[in-house]
Parts: sequence; C-alpha cells; structure tokens
Amino acid sequence: MRNLFENNYTSYRFYDGILHIIYHQGVSIDLDAAIQIVKDRLQLQEGQSIPVLCDIRGIKEISKSARAYLAIEGSIFIKALAVLVEPPVSKMLLAFYIRTSNPPIPNKSFETIDRALDYLNDFK
Repeated sequence: MRNLFENNYTSYRFYDGILHIIYHQGVSIDLDAAIQIVKDRLQLQEGQSIPVLCDIRGIKEISKSARAYLAIEGSIFIKALAVLVEPPVSKMLLAFYIRTSNPPIPNKSFETIDRALDYLNDFK
C-alpha cells in the first residue's frame, strides 16, 4: 500500500492506521472532482476498511451533487470519519453536508487534529 499520494484536489497520507485526506487550499469540488477523490482513495486503500481523517479547511466550495456522491459512494471502506474544520466556513459546510446527505458511517467534526485522532483511535 502506498503511503503518500496527491491529486489536483487532495493529498492522501497513511499514518498510524489512519488515512489523512487534506483538501488543497481554495479548491472547488464538483461531481467530477468527487468521483476522482473517491477513486484515488479506494485505490490507495486496496480494499481495506479504515478510519479517515479529512481536513476540509481548504475547500472553497462544493456542489450539491459532489456532496451527495461523497456521502454515499465516498463512504465505502471507511470505518469512521473525523472531519477537521475551521470555524465558521468549513464548520458550516460540514453541518450542511451532514444535515442534507446523512452519511451512513460514524462521523464527527473537530477543530483540532488531536481530538480528531483520539476519536478515530477507537475505530482502528
């Protein structure tokens, strides 16, 4: 399994049994981007279900179709999701995403990486 990968939207890194996905600064996510993000993540995971830390602080905007895709197809092989947010913008984006998309996996938002990792450690 590769330890590090990057595409036009995100960087992926495995660390201590958790996949860290970091969205690039100022990125806009549409359906095509969401499909690529999930495709790359699934290739990296090689069929293994793992906890994921997702840093969305860099997202500028995300389309409704991308949110819907990430909520369902984007949840495949994820045990639990901790989302790193920065108030108020990314925190509002995540709250809206959860309210409208209802992802089928345990998920929670955090403002610090330490708390996010503590949450995910229970899912390793």
